[in-house]
Amino acid sequence: MSTAKSHSWLPPASHSNPRPHWGAPPWHIDFTVRSKPVPESVDFAIVGAGFTGLAAAAWLRHLAPKKSVVVFEADRIGAGASGRTGGMALAESAAGDLPGLGNVLTGLERILAELEIDCDLALPGAFEIGRSKGMAHSPIEWNDSGTLRVVKKVPGGTLDPGKLVGGLARAADERGATIIESHALTKIEWERCPIVHAGGARCSAGKILFATNALALELTSLAGRAEPKLTLAILTEPLNEERLESIGLAGGNPFYTVDLPYLWGRCRRDGSLIFGAGLVDADDSRDLEHIDITKGQAKDLFESIERRIHSLHPALREIGITHRWGGPILFRENWRPVFMPHPQSKNAVVLGAYAGHGVALSVYLGAWAAEALLGRRKLPPWGSIPK
Repeated sequence: MSTAKSHSWLPPASHSNPRPHWGAPPWHIDFTVRSKPVPESVDFAIVGAGFTGLAAAAWLRHLAPKKSVVVFEADRIGAGASGRTGGMALAESAAGDLPGLGNVLTGLERILAELEIDCDLALPGAFEIGRSKGMAHSPIEWNDSGTLRVVKKVPGGTLDPGKLVGGLARAADERGATIIESHALTKIEWERCPIVHAGGARCSAGKILFATNALALELTSLAGRAEPKLTLAILTEPLNEERLESIGLAGGNPFYTVDLPYLWGRCRRDGSLIFGAGLVDADDSRDLEHIDITKGQAKDLFESIERRIHSLHPALREIGITHRWGGPILFRENWRPVFMPHPQSKNAVVLGAYAGHGVALSVYLGAWAAEALLGRRKLPPWGSIPK
């Protein structure tokens, strides 16, 4: 094998890769949105067609089929964080368990079952790995600024993000929600009944859910209150079972370090490996949008990640890299998700800032947001940012 075996960093733009300057993720979204007109009015408007927005749309129609729902997406479904994640499903928030959060993974399984979505979810547990003394019989023993071993096994697993995006979109569409792509939100008129301006059209909305995560921070009131960054990942060529066994990943357990320097990753069904590390700084959503992973800080970080991967274990020394990509990520100061009313209206909710723990959590909280918009559940106190 040769490390020269590598795909282009900047593939041509397509439905599956609408932001080519962020590289090409390996996921495929098998759903095509049907073109529909923007309705003049709607019961619920959702901004953002990623995991959160699509889960909320599908769950709203599942619980209240007589209520109208429209999802506005600035680009294509899954064009933001949801189509560019590594697909690690973890049990808690980045801040750990939170009062009243409940069982995220059990909730995710229930939502997927109710919506009849198959996204290759597997929950064998996740490895927490570290450079201090690990488990007596750690399946992982890697060289990375010390010896990395498994410290603890926690609830978690993996899924296929492309299949999850497509499945959620299909579930929302089949239940009667309207998904409208290429309609960026430009303005909200905060009247008694808010009016959404998107893609040159106007839509009066009874209630609004902002599910844009690290994008459109100015419209969600999060500019200056949460930090957007681009997280980076690579995909290797497939390994056979013997080599996966030798590096401790034959069981399909995703992993993440509990100390620095940070590293996370997982094995895919075909034996290829995803590794991720590093964050590229951005002052706001507009700066984030323009990051080019072939230049500057991102380029340097990718080179550093690849050197680390080739040095982890002899079985990885000559492994080829097939994909490099970045995905947007949003942090608030205490690493808790943002889940609160919009400052401009009690009829609007802002949800996001999962700080890297959004794969399971975003679907789980998207369904929670749907129940809150229907008046069936309260928003959690830990989701608000003090004024």
